[in-house]
Amino acid sequence: MHNVNLWSEEFGAETDPPILLIMGSMSQGVLWPDEFVGRLAAGGRRVIRYDHRDTGRSDTVDFAAQPYTWNDVKDDVYRVMDIHGVQSAHLVGHSAGGLLGQLVAVERPERVRSLTVIASSPLGGGEGQVIVRALTGQPQPQGSLPEPAPEFVDHYRTLMAAPPPEGRRALVDGMVAEQRVLHGTGLPFDEDATRRLQERIYDRARDLSAVANHRLAAMADPDFEPVGVLDQVRVPTLVVEGSHEPVKPGHGAVIAEQIPGARLMVVAGMGHTLPPEVHEEVTDAILAHTAE
Repeated sequence: MHNVNLWSEEFGAETDPPILLIMGSMSQGVLWPDEFVGRLAAGGRRVIRYDHRDTGRSDTVDFAAQPYTWNDVKDDVYRVMDIHGVQSAHLVGHSAGGLLGQLVAVERPERVRSLTVIASSPLGGGEGQVIVRALTGQPQPQGSLPEPAPEFVDHYRTLMAAPPPEGRRALVDGMVAEQRVLHGTGLPFDEDATRRLQERIYDRARDLSAVANHRLAAMADPDFEPVGVLDQVRVPTLVVEGSHEPVKPGHGAVIAEQIPGARLMVVAGMGHTLPPEVHEEVTDAILAHTAE
């Protein structure tokens, strides 16, 4: 299903090497912080960020009438590149965006100049099943990826048992609480700045509830992630993980082990988000990694 309009924007000179930022599941492109994007553009990169379908300013759909899969979400990566006239780009993916980047690097290597994955899991590693088993109290089979931190599990178990919030204030409160958990425990949490960003996300969404379609898309295509293909990645790869990652702890090391020549960078204090304290370190690493 491709008849979906996607919101995107770009920064920097059109003649600079392009970086395409791919945010995670159910997440708007503006979760790539403005300062983070600005540092990349100031470093001589043409930076593009976009809202996935069913998030932010991109189109939302009636999933029952127009179902799609995560392969369609992956194909949106190519569509954004095509819309901006970019034949190949440096891909930088966060969380599930990192999974999309890994798959594109396997599937269409000629369109990828380099790959950076941040707070992500290895393609085909079964990260979704690990989280589901953790939330439902099921044992993890031997050889599974490390499971989320207890505070992450506790938060989402409580959330699943509670009635859904109603109204802007209650919804934003819930979004801030979620960000607090995702932020981790390694750095101070700026609640005021987080609230301003979550209010922005709430206010720019065409339909905030439409993000749930990403879960339906994942269930519609359980074989989205091919297994045992990361050794096919031949583009230069940087893997970034926070020392206090609460969702996918240790998953970055697995990615780096499976992709030939990949480099693992552990950022002290960082959790699953991109707070201001890590912008300089992470963007400097990306700029060095994407130097041409």
